[in-house]
Amino acid sequence: MGPHPAVAAIRLAVRRVLHDVLNDQSRDDSRDQSRDHSCDTDSARAAGTGARAAAEPLVLVACSGGADSMALASALAFESRKLSLRAGGITIDHGLQHGSDLRAAEVVSRMTGLGLAPAEAVAVHVGREGGPEAAARDARYAALDAAAERHGAAAVLLGHTRDDQAETVLLGLARGSGTRSLSGMAAVSGASGRYRRPFLEIDRQTARKACMVQSLPVWDDPHNADPAYTRSRLRQEGLPALEKALGKGVVEALARTAQLSRDDADALDAWAVQADVTVRDDAGLLECAKLFALPPAVRRRIVRRAVIEAGSPAGSLFARHVEEVDKLITGWRGQRAINLPGRVVARRQGGRLVIRQG
Repeated sequence: MGPHPAVAAIRLAVRRVLHDVLNDQSRDDSRDQSRDHSCDTDSARAAGTGARAAAEPLVLVACSGGADSMALASALAFESRKLSLRAGGITIDHGLQHGSDLRAAEVVSRMTGLGLAPAEAVAVHVGREGGPEAAARDARYAALDAAAERHGAAAVLLGHTRDDQAETVLLGLARGSGTRSLSGMAAVSGASGRYRRPFLEIDRQTARKACMVQSLPVWDDPHNADPAYTRSRLRQEGLPALEKALGKGVVEALARTAQLSRDDADALDAWAVQADVTVRDDAGLLECAKLFALPPAVRRRIVRRAVIEAGSPAGSLFARHVEEVDKLITGWRGQRAINLPGRVVARRQGGRLVIRQG
């Protein structure tokens, strides 16, 4: 008799991602070997079996102790035993709740019990920039990046589900964002594809069911039900209201929208990269007449990238900022310079779009 369907589903999702990680590692190793083909063969043989063992890639799971990440940790522990890789886990202590350090230690104990090694807790300081949710997210990813570098991890698995993807799409809609924001979370993201999200096609209830049938203890973060947080209100009130009004299938439809939007955004981003070099003068400045001739979606991508390259934080640069700069191109009436996040200033001078910090 095979595993419960929920357990089988999470294991299959993780297995596919781990095979992708191994294939990526194999390609990287092949490139390294081709670069180092002139190395002394006898020295390579002397390294022996120990070098081969050390070459087994390490995959980490980011585990909060919640149902999604505990299901992910259990699947990683199970699947890694059948593959040529090592599996470990990291839990982040945000320090936002009383006793968070004790809870983090408990999660480490659970990960160790699953056979994950290394298994460790990392305490972070959460600032205030961008609001509590954004600040916590920034601190968490910075800690995960540092842990991955410290351990030499090939990948970090994240437990975002299809429900999380639907929420992300709705939050993008509420902000009036463009196609890129509506594309939600990528299955692969971060430096060199570090972050992998195996559960984007799995719903939250499946992950919770997998924990239940495996008798895995889970922790429900009270912040996930706190109406002070936008995503919590959306999860507890917004999505249920939509499903009541529109019927079941809203989550699946939103997740599908994310993938379609991502395909469109990727194509437009590639077009913008190619067009960028054709709309600059010899000094590298953007020429307004050439920008004006481009489709708006391509032109605004070029503008946005130029503003970010000048020093504006991507997370603080919104569609309304890009639209104001775009008006210097499409609706020029002698406007003053435009102040943008990060002390970046955009102005039109001599038919050129000048974007500089300060």
